[in-house]
Amino acid sequence: MSAADPATAERVVRGACPHDCPDTCALRITVRDGRAVKVAGDPDHPTTHGALCAKVSRYPERTYSAGRVLRPMKRVGRKGEGRFEPVSWDAALEDIAARLATIAARDPQRILPYSYCGTMGWVQGEGMASRFFHALGASLLDRTICATAGAAGMTYTLGGLVGMDVERYVDSKLILIWGSNSIAANLHFWSFAQEAKRRGATLVAIDPYRSDTAARCDRHVALWPGTDAALALGIAHLLIAEGLVDRDYVSRHTLGFGALAERASRYPPERVAAICGIGADEVRELARLYGRTRPAAIRLNYGVQRTHGGANAVRAIASLPALVGAWRDPAGGVLLSVSGMLPLTPDRHTRPDLMPGWPARPPRTINMVRIGEALLAADPPIEALVVYNSNPVAVAPDTERVLAGFAREDLFTVVLEHFRTDTADYADYLLPATTQLEHFDVHRTYGHLYLLANEPAITPLGEARPNADVFRELARRMGLAHPALAASDEEIARDAIDWSDPRLGGLDLAGLRRRGWAKLAVPPAPFAEGGFPTPSGKCEFHSERLAAQGLDPLPDWVPPHESAASAPDLARRYPLALISPPARNFLNSTFVNVDSLRAAEREPGCEVHPEDAAARGIADGDRVELFNDRGAFLARAKLSDRVRRGLVVAWGVWWHKLAPGGRNVNAVTSPALTDLGRGPTFYDCLVELRHAAEQPAKSPGQPAKPAADRAAERSGAPAAPPAGGGNP
Repeated sequence: MSAADPATAERVVRGACPHDCPDTCALRITVRDGRAVKVAGDPDHPTTHGALCAKVSRYPERTYSAGRVLRPMKRVGRKGEGRFEPVSWDAALEDIAARLATIAARDPQRILPYSYCGTMGWVQGEGMASRFFHALGASLLDRTICATAGAAGMTYTLGGLVGMDVERYVDSKLILIWGSNSIAANLHFWSFAQEAKRRGATLVAIDPYRSDTAARCDRHVALWPGTDAALALGIAHLLIAEGLVDRDYVSRHTLGFGALAERASRYPPERVAAICGIGADEVRELARLYGRTRPAAIRLNYGVQRTHGGANAVRAIASLPALVGAWRDPAGGVLLSVSGMLPLTPDRHTRPDLMPGWPARPPRTINMVRIGEALLAADPPIEALVVYNSNPVAVAPDTERVLAGFAREDLFTVVLEHFRTDTADYADYLLPATTQLEHFDVHRTYGHLYLLANEPAITPLGEARPNADVFRELARRMGLAHPALAASDEEIARDAIDWSDPRLGGLDLAGLRRRGWAKLAVPPAPFAEGGFPTPSGKCEFHSERLAAQGLDPLPDWVPPHESAASAPDLARRYPLALISPPARNFLNSTFVNVDSLRAAEREPGCEVHPEDAAARGIADGDRVELFNDRGAFLARAKLSDRVRRGLVVAWGVWWHKLAPGGRNVNAVTSPALTDLGRGPTFYDCLVELRHAAEQPAKSPGQPAKPAADRAAERSGAPAAPPAGGGNP
């Protein structure tokens, strides 16, 4: 687990990056005299190979930040002001337990947990927390904010989140990087792709703008947001029409080829070009390149599925490898996520059987994408909200409604956090959580095939506690006596994984902790002879499961909610399409308060085509306001031909309180959902932009103003008193 040098009191501890990233890096943490002084990538791990992104390499800076929450805090000001006083753990937990018990006695569904992937760990993520809320009978959270549309598309086509081994991309001869700025969001895949390029592979980026990744590829197809399904179906049409289909593979290992061929025939190159805003010859060339190159691989990422038709887009793209028989080769196929290939045991891990009435009468389910609406209009109302591993005030769409919901004085809110985030400013109790360097965990991955263990490298700072400890203690104080609610961290880790799975080769938890990581023994080309985890065992172009729900059983292009074609009246007022990929130095809203990383980003920015800027009298470097009916935010304009006319790229996700004007890009994003999977449509958004007055960026100690105060400023009414201090 660690190696020590007695002479220098220095040791190296094995760890795992906890963040929502496909790379899930294996870490080596250097500890000197009890203090973590360095976090590096494990040079022996085959995907990490010693390299870390700039974000995680600064983990000691984040862990030892003066802004860490290190004592339990109780609110003393208005919600949103971020004013707290310290309290003891005993006082905080006793009051929280009593108030939750009172609400649960009336109706436990009035309690809602809100969490996502602040940690991807199976202990500090949804282990003890889910058990606790299940035993209470609290409302269930539909955790949809990132990946569920893509998961639905893969499940109805390939049977689950299955795909290529990322290490095999080095042998691919063609790689389509579809909807991913891999340099920023998937660094280690990019390393494999670069090695493939050195060996002669062709890299093609399919992305609405010329990202850093697209700029380094051999080709770039700059389609409109939300048109990926049309392009994929256009490729399928040409593969079929020009005899580039692997008929043997299709006949033996796919279902519904004839129906797909008819559907694809509706997407000739000219129609695809008109929908996607590209040239018909681009469609032809891409289809022929894909159909004639072996092995051909697709690296699909989640940007594709953040529009109305996101799941259908993933269905269409995931159908392509089977059409050409790409799965025959280890270096062929598609990868979105391989989390479905891991031997996980979620029912044993999270214990849904603890829910009263399970499985016949489960509690209601609240979609996290629509948390603002739920807090304002759910029936019965949400009376208590417990937030952990997430920052919904910053990351959820439709900011003004979210803030209005969080500002309810009758809403009892508990937040477990490292820092005073935008969400923490609305907490009644703010509880200090440990970071990855301070607790034990085990990690599954979705971008490669390794399990990893994370050992605590240092003693928890201040009074910080692991999430699992907090929920164990709340269960005890509330008299929830089931043994599963007293399980240790190690027991939760054992429950999370099917250690008897032969692909683990006899590995147990102790062995994983000794080694730090272990790879799942998956065949090099797992679907060379079919064997997909669908009901038919085949790649299902035609899905009987969708048909049984009264849904289209074939992939199709579903137009965006907001575009010139689908919403012409809206587009006349807001003519620019907006996408908001993550800033390179942030990961969702994590790391925004790390001084060195925020300094690298400088301030919220957006890229605008020079002709769009000229039409609005905007020069390079001007501060602009981007707005629509939902809200507005400020950004520094960068004029660039990396974006096409009619498109704006705004980098996310800043904390509201650290952004000029007190709002980030989610002030304009929509709570509308995807076609399947109930996912968010962050990249399905129309805006306009105009000059804005210069406003200084805020310091980390200034909370974002509540929505009511901003409305008061516009109306001339008195605003709330100045916010109190503290760092984020």
